[in-house]
Order: sequence, then structure tokens, then C-alpha cells
Amino acid sequence: GNSVRVPLLGTIAAGEPITVPTAEVWRAEATETIQLTDDITDGKQVYALRVKGLSMIDALIDDGDIVLMQPANTADNGDMVAVWLKERQEVTLKKIYREPGKIRLQPANSQMTPIYVDPNEIDVQGKVVGVIRKM
Repeated sequence: GNSVRVPLLGTIAAGEPITVPTAEVWRAEATETIQLTDDITDGKQVYALRVKGLSMIDALIDDGDIVLMQPANTADNGDMVAVWLKERQEVTLKKIYREPGKIRLQPANSQMTPIYVDPNEIDVQGKVVGVIRKM
């Protein structure tokens, strides 16, 4: 495929959430890019985040891997998403599930417990559409 540059917009915690700027700031401030081929990005507008932590290890996403994110503000049950936790002012990478009156943010690590939040307390910021393993 043809070569495309994808902005690497920093780190996302796959454990403790960390603060990440808004998408507009991201696009403006992406100084680091990674080179991929368009068969990986599939013609989609994507950005990349480096994973910090082990909460998604059972989904084969390890500390130091890079996830490709497609901007999205909605998600289906079971999607792996970057979620903004308004109350904590932090972003986290988890699988999302809607339950009666609440949202379950599920880590893919049997050693960790899910986070339960009010649906109004989160903003979905993107879906994981690919993973680039650290060699």
C-alpha cells in the first residue's frame, strides 16, 4: 500500500487514566508521526497513541504498544475505546458496555476491576481500529 503519516498524539494509560488534550489540540500539536501503509489505516482518518500500562493485556495490547484510534463519539458494546472521564479529567483505554443506568468500562486484564460510571460522566473519544506491537 501507499505510505501515510499518522500523528502520534502521546500516551494513553491502559491502567490509571491520564490527561490527554482535546482532538483539536492533538491535530494541531502532533509533532511526532508514525509511517504506516494505507492498507493498515484503510483510508480512515486515524491517530496513534502509545499504551502505558497492562490493563488491556488480555486483548494482546501490551505496555509500549501503539493503538490506532479512529475518532468516534459513540461506541457499541464490547468496543475498545478511549474514554474521557469528566469527573477525573482523565482519559482511559477500556472496553465499553452499557448496563441499566450505568456504563461499565472493562479492562482486559483479569487482575483488574471494571470502572462503573454514569453515562453522563464520560465522552467516548475514539475507537481502537488497530494495534502496532512494540518489537
